[in-house]
Amino acid sequence: MNINATLFLQAIVFAILVWFTMRYIWPPIATALDERARKIAEGLAAADKAKADLAAADRRVEEELARARTETATLRADAERRAQATIEEAKARATEEGNKIIAAARAEAEQQTVKAREALREQVAALAVKGAEQILRREVNAGVHAELLNRLKTEL
Repeated sequence: MNINATLFLQAIVFAILVWFTMRYIWPPIATALDERARKIAEGLAAADKAKADLAAADRRVEEELARARTETATLRADAERRAQATIEEAKARATEEGNKIIAAARAEAEQQTVKAREALREQVAALAVKGAEQILRREVNAGVHAELLNRLKTEL
């Protein structure tokens, strides 16, 4: 065999191999590479979109937390105002109740005073009657009467 013929035959076989590869093997490989590149691009786009969605979700979460904090502060302030109003109302009721109790105690003390005065008047009247009785039983004598009146004074 001649080296030129071998070389020529190898060149023809190589050309057929190149043509066969370009015709039947290369298109599926190129399609697979294109498909893979498309999937990678889609994955990167999805990752970018997910990153943007995550940032938007973080902003919404921060806004929601800020709103919740504001609502909580408002509710707390409202509860404190209601508690203060309840305390003031309870104080007013307690003061009113205390004033009623004091008024009742004063009325009772006034009644006791009136009763004591009445009892004292009755005792004074009884003593006066007793003193008059003793004076009338004895003879009319200024010294004796003064002594009886002094005893009455000491009894009162």
